Amino acid sequence: MVAFRDHGGNLDAARERFGGAPGDWLDLSTGINPVAYPVPALSPRAFAALPTRADMAAVEAAAAACYGTRAEVVALAGAQGAIQTVPYVVPRGTARVLGPTYNEHAAALRAAGWRVEEVGRPEALVGADLAVVVNPNNPCGRRHVPGDLLALAARVGGLVVDESFADPELGLSLAPHLGGVANVVVLRSFGKFYGLAGLRLGFALCDGALAGRLREMAGPWPVAGPAIEVACAALRDTGWQAATCARLSRDAARLDAMAARAGWRLVGGTPLFRTYATPDATEAQERLARRRIWSRIFPWSGAWLRLGLAGSEAAWRRLEAAL
Repeated sequence: MVAFRDHGGNLDAARERFGGAPGDWLDLSTGINPVAYPVPALSPRAFAALPTRADMAAVEAAAAACYGTRAEVVALAGAQGAIQTVPYVVPRGTARVLGPTYNEHAAALRAAGWRVEEVGRPEALVGADLAVVVNPNNPCGRRHVPGDLLALAARVGGLVVDESFADPELGLSLAPHLGGVANVVVLRSFGKFYGLAGLRLGFALCDGALAGRLREMAGPWPVAGPAIEVACAALRDTGWQAATCARLSRDAARLDAMAARAGWRLVGGTPLFRTYATPDATEAQERLARRRIWSRIFPWSGAWLRLGLAGSEAAWRRLEAAL
């Protein structure tokens, strides 16, 4: 029997408890950009043909240029695809995950036969056969500068750095520092920043030998043709990227101001989501849910509640009234 792993985006569970049709709900339980990249017209071939090696090379080259990396880029079915694959391409042992954080890292490692320890301080990662750091962290927004991560890489067997929420924070990424670092894998999500999580696209950035093992595990067609065409356009669209970063920063500040007026304290977050300390997270989530607004709480905290950003002025007004 598969163990339950709680996640945001579980609107079915919200509807089971509180009713309403899908269109009634404002889902703020994820950190997905609510103003998605405008999908261009796609070729019939994107749907009808299997992606070729040239197609895969094109999207990986676009990602390498966008992320400014000299590492090899492997396209996969979301950052989640890499999270589930990496445990099988490095020798098993003891993995240490800097937490609390996104629970799929520990779950995927355990499923692959690793001994997993969750630690609360970066220093406690030292000596692990594999260390996992989410940067910026989900849900608290804890950040690590590239120099500190490179120093950590020299003191562990392998290092996974999950940068799924790093797109709006250009100076934070380890990707531009990766050339020749053989024991580091950086994970990037396409769907979160570009607001197109349904395309299921992400990237692993790593040394060539490790990249080869990831490709072998992923198989010949890990990414769909429509995802490749959309991503090639979006990853090269620097104007949209810059405008989106500016908007996300403004909207995050707007949400913080709303939460402060409601008496909530900012714990942290990223420009794509914010996490607050509330008097009672379960009560706060239920109060919002009765207004058909879904949020994210955590089984290990009675106080923390995470909210994504609203995507329209009407949605912002609705959220402000509920808060």
